Amino acid sequence: MGKTTFASEALNCSAPDTGNMEVLNLYGSEPIKQAWLAPLLEGEIRSAFCMTEPDSASSDATNIELRIERDGDDYVLNGRKWFSSGALAERCQVFIVMGKTNPKASAHLQQSMVVVPKDAPGVTIGRIPTVFGYLDRGGHPEVIFSDVRVPVDNLLGEEGGGFAISQARLGPGRIHHCMRALGAAERALEHMVRRSLERTTFGTLVAQKGLIQDWIAEARIDIDMAREYVLRTAYLMDTVGNKAAATEISGIKVAVPNVALKVIDRAIQVYGAAGVTQFTPLAELYAHIRTLRIADGPDEVHKMTIARREIRKYAPDFRMYATPSPGAQS
Repeated sequence: MGKTTFASEALNCSAPDTGNMEVLNLYGSEPIKQAWLAPLLEGEIRSAFCMTEPDSASSDATNIELRIERDGDDYVLNGRKWFSSGALAERCQVFIVMGKTNPKASAHLQQSMVVVPKDAPGVTIGRIPTVFGYLDRGGHPEVIFSDVRVPVDNLLGEEGGGFAISQARLGPGRIHHCMRALGAAERALEHMVRRSLERTTFGTLVAQKGLIQDWIAEARIDIDMAREYVLRTAYLMDTVGNKAAATEISGIKVAVPNVALKVIDRAIQVYGAAGVTQFTPLAELYAHIRTLRIADGPDEVHKMTIARREIRKYAPDFRMYATPSPGAQS
């Protein structure tokens, strides 16, 4: 599906809907499932996931600032989100929103998730960022929540469970991204080879240049290695569960977009000037895949978590931050 940008939507297997379907299925009440999950599964509507914020570093989800406050039988939401992918689409009718219900709780128990209809009073669209100049289908807009009221029954799971839900949601989403990135890499490799067979420089085909053959060979090797890594991760998710496969999920999230970017970049180089124009799919593929080094957690955070798990195999009490000794000044 990654070979064609609209394929996943056509088959109702696109972000953020797949992740939202899983969250609604696992944590939504029966009325919520009937109202929103059923039409999502049928492809009648689309949804958005409102977690990332413009004023906080969302690589640490405990930073989020949007407030969700209880008022009688309602929750009242105030704050801003952005990169709410797909929110501009006409068929997008519902948001899953993460915010703080109890800022005084421990860091990972402050957040909750609620279901918010897109047409709820107080929901407005703000800025509409582009990605390297591209406006993707449905966009990635800023969504502003001003005294937005929803029934308390719209809570997903329990109060304070939002952080745990976000981690459960993002695991499957990451492997979907990686699978599609492999498709994009395959398409880029095909373009690289075909172009090299069409162009002649200094008396020989580009495909006859040793450097280009090296690029083609490396692309084939890298894509196949990355695919095996993704398949192994999928097998672990199916057999031992997402939590046990967390290291592998983080690993593919780092490895696969970087492999795809390398292949796409070299395909652009083989194409020359045409590769950065709208006349080939390569520039758009690059823009899309480059965002995957940030979306669903930046490379640096995934590497940090992988390293921490490896270190704890040998030092189970290892902590990321030193604990001050008794009496020491903070």
